[in-house]
Amino acid sequence: MKMSDDEIFRLEVARWLRAHLRGEFECLRHRGGPGDEDAHPELRKRWERELARGGWTCVGWPREHGGRGLSIAQQVIFHEEYARAGGPGRMGHIGEGLIGPTLIAYGTEAQKRRFLPGIVAGTEFWCQGYSEPNAGSDLANVQTRARRDPATGEWVLHGQKVWTSLAHESQWIFVVARSDPESKGNRGLSFLLVPLDQPGIAIRPIKQLTGTAEFNEVFFDGARTAAENIVGQPGEGWAIAMALLGFERGVSTLGQQMHFAHELDLVCEMARVNGAASDPAIRARIAQAWIGLKVMRYNALRMLAGAQDGHLRREAMMYKYYWSNWHRELGKLAMDVLGPDGDVVSDDPTRTRLQQLFLFTRADTIYAGTNEIQLNIIAERALGMPKEPRFEKGKS
Repeated sequence: MKMSDDEIFRLEVARWLRAHLRGEFECLRHRGGPGDEDAHPELRKRWERELARGGWTCVGWPREHGGRGLSIAQQVIFHEEYARAGGPGRMGHIGEGLIGPTLIAYGTEAQKRRFLPGIVAGTEFWCQGYSEPNAGSDLANVQTRARRDPATGEWVLHGQKVWTSLAHESQWIFVVARSDPESKGNRGLSFLLVPLDQPGIAIRPIKQLTGTAEFNEVFFDGARTAAENIVGQPGEGWAIAMALLGFERGVSTLGQQMHFAHELDLVCEMARVNGAASDPAIRARIAQAWIGLKVMRYNALRMLAGAQDGHLRREAMMYKYYWSNWHRELGKLAMDVLGPDGDVVSDDPTRTRLQQLFLFTRADTIYAGTNEIQLNIIAERALGMPKEPRFEKGKS
């Protein structure tokens, strides 16, 4: 029987990964995912350049911007095969999956020429400057300030961002900052592209329960960026930021789910080895986890059936709430499968991975929007229900 083009493409991806994810890169298999993002950062950067040489970065971008212009179906195939082969967490994910598509949609031609080639080549890495100590889930409350220097036209920033993944490994950060000092809420914000290697920026790692430190605080004390490094117009930052979040829930979610499937496989293997699989309650929870992962996949395919233009459709609005709660429950299941051994530090790599899975997933329902915020988004923006009353200072 003649193979379809998609089947041939799947074989091409799998063969390339078998040929290249070996030698110095062998140790990267299944490393660098959530909770493990500080694993082998320099080697993973070299892996990005290896992918680029093979033409496997930015596979869904248009060809005129350095991508492969793959169809949604072929992008899904690539991400599935990448995860199946144990491809490491992508150091270039934020550039490729978030800021790159945003610049393609909303950036100037000069911005595209300056920033897109470095993302495609795996030579420039980005981090995300959204959350602040008092504006995590409530992104509209950002207080980082940006003003224009009348002498140079540059943007000058003061403030703080927090939970900034891989800031210490990045060259650039995109920042949502308040450019109108009189504004409130989501008005008066601007979306700026800021170089990290400069005076006026301090990056401080935040150590997690897992012992890793992939998150950072980023302080701006007079940091500068060129006048042309604003995406959209001053005051349009909220619209750009929301569009970027729409791109975040794109085709790479299928790769995320393949990573989840690998974690579930580790849980199942441990249950078989230590006898926990003989417990009917454990078996039922494993079955529920498998069912939940299938539901996640079909909802992701439903998300991808629409236009990939940065607009959040209903099914995309529920995605973060669903996966984060599913993943947190998987972490709890991992510890229950380990039993008393889960409380003991060990050299067993599988046990360590499952312990880290439990510890890191405690944050899943908090970062990138708490459960409560996600439910408000679903109710108000997806279902059109009345907005929750907001407290305002000075009003009773």
